[in-house]
Amino acid sequence: MEQDVSVGGQLPVDRKSSRKFAGTGRPSARVGAALSALLFAAAVTVATWWTLRAVRQAFQANLGGSSALDIILLLVAALGLALFVPAVRSLLASNKTKKHLAENSLIEARIASVSAKDQANHTFGYGFVVIVALLFANFILANDLAVGMTFFYFPLMFESFWLILKAFWVNVYIFVIAEVLVLVWGLVVAIARLLPGDAAKPIRTIATVYTDVFRGMPAIISIYLVGFGIPLTGIPILKDFSPEFYAILALTLTYGAYVAEVYRSGIESIHWSQVAGSRSLGFSHFQTLRYVVVPQAVRRIIPPLLNDFIGLQKDTALVNVIGSLDSFNQAKIVASNNFNLSAVTTVAFLFILITIPQARFVDKLIERDHRRTRAG
Repeated sequence: MEQDVSVGGQLPVDRKSSRKFAGTGRPSARVGAALSALLFAAAVTVATWWTLRAVRQAFQANLGGSSALDIILLLVAALGLALFVPAVRSLLASNKTKKHLAENSLIEARIASVSAKDQANHTFGYGFVVIVALLFANFILANDLAVGMTFFYFPLMFESFWLILKAFWVNVYIFVIAEVLVLVWGLVVAIARLLPGDAAKPIRTIATVYTDVFRGMPAIISIYLVGFGIPLTGIPILKDFSPEFYAILALTLTYGAYVAEVYRSGIESIHWSQVAGSRSLGFSHFQTLRYVVVPQAVRRIIPPLLNDFIGLQKDTALVNVIGSLDSFNQAKIVASNNFNLSAVTTVAFLFILITIPQARFVDKLIERDHRRTRAG
């Protein structure tokens, strides 16, 4: 058994403890990390300049050069030098660490060492983002700018933009109406699945079968069956509606099944004591749902509901299969007339433009809910 050893009349030193905490002694100067960050910044900067040169040559060969393009490329090249800022800071912090170590100022040395490591990590982190952007740029330049001319031919995108934007309002109209109907229909189905008692078992079975069928069926098949099937039946009134009406009906049936399950999970997450307390006050089952359970459940399920609505918005592009002149169908017409897919890229940008803010809003709601949970 190891004994504590007294050295020079001082307190005993536990050898095992001294070995255990030996790694917390003198900090490292991080010279290797700083030099690696500096070399990495230089390599990324050279790759950036080489890519910008290739971009300029490709544009001159295919679209003609312009002074505006040269100014933009010069600005991007200047921004590429910004990667040296954290790398140089890392090197300076490393030198400061060595200086403090020489002065035996361990606290200042440790602070400088952490700073050197953080600045080096900043260089690698932001440099990785630049590398991804460079890979994408080189993919666009591939085969003498063939990729860029196919997907990002700006003259065609500008020429067809207003035509596609006008057709895009058809998609907006469809998903706005469908979202309202889905909210109501999904709640009805969820309540039907949660009806108590043996007498309600047939209703629960029907609601369960409905959710299983429409959650298992692709949305495009639902749209196709409703959009072409109902007119073929010749049913009075129903056979004379527009393709947009059939698209709304099909999407409501499909997403109603998903939203019903979201509602059901929210309702079942409410503690049983809430139901027991309201029933003891004389509330009926539906009064309990209306005044006690559903308001609390809705607050909990807003993030997943918004996620479903984002999916619904994207699936409005599927209405082209039943002949509705939405943005995707309009873009396909432009693409077939010009043998170029840049118009379809415009449609993709429009959908991204309306979905990304909603996705970030969902993230904020989830973060707020987590903060509330931690506070509680």
